[in-house]
Formats: sequence, C-alpha cells, structure tokens
Amino acid sequence: MSKPINVTEADFEELVENSSIPVMVDFWADWCGPCKMIAPTLDQLAEEYDGKVLFAKVDVDSNPNLSVKFFVRSIPMNVIFKDGKPVDQIVGAVGKQHFEEKLKAVV
Repeated sequence: MSKPINVTEADFEELVENSSIPVMVDFWADWCGPCKMIAPTLDQLAEEYDGKVLFAKVDVDSNPNLSVKFFVRSIPMNVIFKDGKPVDQIVGAVGKQHFEEKLKAVV
C-alpha cells in the first residue's frame, strides 16, 4: 500500500526533482483544516496511482524555503512535477475528481 512520503528541503531535489515518474507535492501544515480534509483523498490516490505518480507532502512551517521557491501563498496547494519541473497546481480543498483530471494529463 503506497502512501504519500514526507519531503523536506534537504531531500526535495533527490525525491521530487530527480524522480523518474511524475510527483504530486502537497504543501500543507498541521494547523490547516482544509489540508486535513483532503489528506484521505491524497492517500487514496497514492494507492490508485502507485508506480505511476509519487505523492509527497511538504510541511510549509518546517520548510519555508520550498514555500518561497514555489510561491506557496495559500494552503493546501498541490503542485504536480513532471521531469523535475512544476507543470500544474491545485489550490484549495478540491474533490477527488479534480485531482484525477490533473493527474491524467501527466500520466
């Protein structure tokens, strides 16, 4: 069973930018209610897209440089990376179908 992995400033390049498959990075914080609302959906998608998309989580409070680098101004914010570059983003608590539409474009 695949689950989102926690990524930090120290391993972001290795795990996200150098990934051989697309990566969806969830920028979140523990105090963020909408972030907690979408977490079960992201867990479910991680299982369904196992081997096709890597799901990662970045705590914005612990990794402020990544938040600045990717212009995270509101959370939850999910950024989809392909070939090491951000190609799409989803801001806010959206439904599973919206995530799937965005993922289908990169898989």
